[in-house]
Amino acid sequence: MKKQKQIKKIPRFKSEDEEREFWDTHDLTDYLDHFKPVELDLSELKPSTESISLRLPGFLLDRIKQLANAKDVPYQSLMKIFLSERVKQELNK
Repeated sequence: MKKQKQIKKIPRFKSEDEEREFWDTHDLTDYLDHFKPVELDLSELKPSTESISLRLPGFLLDRIKQLANAKDVPYQSLMKIFLSERVKQELNK
């Protein structure tokens, strides 16, 4: 005969700090029986960025990657920063 898994009870917390401490020291998967699945409709969400294709000379891309590496950021992020700053500069002329 198979033993039934005992469901652990989630205690009532007196404060958020107490609850935070509890979840920092306990595994949520031990308490999954207390939760019900929820259906989410995310079809209306739109991405906050758009993907583009941009051809650059190899030497320019290499320089951008070197700068990004020195700043410890992804080169795509650095390019977005550069473009944003330049557009702002041009609009303020």
